Amino acid sequence: MRQTLSSSFVIPLFLCIFFFFVSISTSHGLTATNDSLIRKTCKKCAQSDPNLSYNFCVTSLQAAPHSHCANDLRQLGKISITLLGRNVTNTRSHVKELLKNQKKMDPFVRSCLHDCFDLYSDAIPTTKQALQDYKAKHYDDANIDVSSVMDATTTCEDGFKEKEGVVSPLTKRNNDAFMLSAISLSIINMIRLNGDSI
Repeated sequence: MRQTLSSSFVIPLFLCIFFFFVSISTSHGLTATNDSLIRKTCKKCAQSDPNLSYNFCVTSLQAAPHSHCANDLRQLGKISITLLGRNVTNTRSHVKELLKNQKKMDPFVRSCLHDCFDLYSDAIPTTKQALQDYKAKHYDDANIDVSSVMDATTTCEDGFKEKEGVVSPLTKRNNDAFMLSAISLSIINMIRLNGDSI
């Protein structure tokens, strides 16, 4: 009786341990595969655009929700446009807070911030349209939409440079939105040329 009791206990315990290790190794394999996809994609993006930082690309895509589930370039493209949309929305909110909370502000800077607020306000629906166009595989339209958002970030930043000695309070945010746009554009162009494979 004792042998039966211990063998009936040992076999399920062994199976539990076995399946635990199988699940761990499988999940690490998926992560490594996705990490490899992100790194390969970012390497190609950085090679095609000298303004794009490889490290920024990898860090941004790895930090994105659901990037660990992406198994092809098309899914990464969707994630990159979604990231751009979140960035644009957050930047618009940040500009709104700057305008609201800083009463004593240089009139030129305030005017530039109002312009940036308008640019980012327009960029929000444009980014949403880019995602719809991308999902519908209308890559030329998605390219135009994302390019428009990229232009908005540059226009915002350049506005502050029109007066000597003025420092933009949005430089990092504008640069981040510019690079997220560049990532999206690079992925869209890769898909247009090669399909879902890298």
